[in-house]
Amino acid sequence: MTDPQLPLGFDSADIPVAFGVKPKPRRISAPKAIAVLDAEALAATLDRHPDYRVLRRLLPIRHFDRTPTGPVIRILVLDTETTGLDPSRDRVIELAMLSVDVDSTTGLPVGDVLVYDALEDPGMSISREIQAITGISNEMVQGQHLDEAKIAAMLEGADLVIAHNAGFDRPFCEARIPGFAQLPWGCSFADIDWKKEGYGSAKLTYLAMEKGWFYDAHRAEVDCHALLAVLGEQLPTSSQTGLAKIIAASRLPSYRLQATNAPFEAKDVLKARAYRWNPEQKVWHTRLDDEAQLTAELEWLRAAVYGGRMARVQVEKMDADVKYSSRAGVLSNREI
Repeated sequence: MTDPQLPLGFDSADIPVAFGVKPKPRRISAPKAIAVLDAEALAATLDRHPDYRVLRRLLPIRHFDRTPTGPVIRILVLDTETTGLDPSRDRVIELAMLSVDVDSTTGLPVGDVLVYDALEDPGMSISREIQAITGISNEMVQGQHLDEAKIAAMLEGADLVIAHNAGFDRPFCEARIPGFAQLPWGCSFADIDWKKEGYGSAKLTYLAMEKGWFYDAHRAEVDCHALLAVLGEQLPTSSQTGLAKIIAASRLPSYRLQATNAPFEAKDVLKARAYRWNPEQKVWHTRLDDEAQLTAELEWLRAAVYGGRMARVQVEKMDADVKYSSRAGVLSNREI
């Protein structure tokens, strides 16, 4: 009998004894025929309703059934899990890579996807915080090692490495496997202006959800599959795939501009323009994508920061061989 004080469909037998209600014996009627509904049909119905959005689990793709229409570029989509944030003292505990060809004409992945994923014992204890983030325990990595021969074979055929935060992943990879320093790198976080493309965030989980996918984040291989899926889609504003955008960016130098000896009172203006403070060098700096941006920024510095006075600033020119690494590019001084 349904208790009138409870929501429809519940009776007091649903309330634990801990709440002071003794469970009543329940009658179980004969099961009724249950229609087997197709989950995808239900999802499609919800998708058509203006008040609902459906997320589907992202399924890794191991083969893209496309024929390239032009030359192909072999890329490595890479992700790491580490014991911390400092590559000088922390270590890699998981490395995953997807090796795939990209059609240079369409910017779409083609053919087979070669997967490498392995754990490594860092020789130190993994903190509880890192275990909670990654799901990787000390027991899981005990005695595990990266297969350097397999990694070297994948590096040998690659034209470009792509990571979603290459400024983090690249120093860790180069410290562990020096061969990573011999390849150009691209960054899907920094080489694409996601805001200009209409997205509210550049986080990979957010980008995937905008495409209608969810996945179990913070394990290296599934993060790689998610990144490849996102970058294989056409960007709304530029009408290129993310892969095409990053490949194009890797062929051009970028610049790090330092506002050398900027007046102290200009700090708020520089901060508002997204300059970052380097406490070691005691200088404000910013990153610019091309020569045109650099020229415009030098003019802005002269007028807004140095008050029209002549000044000398430092410019670091970086190609994809040193971008996102801890190594310096070509340094020069510019008078403005």
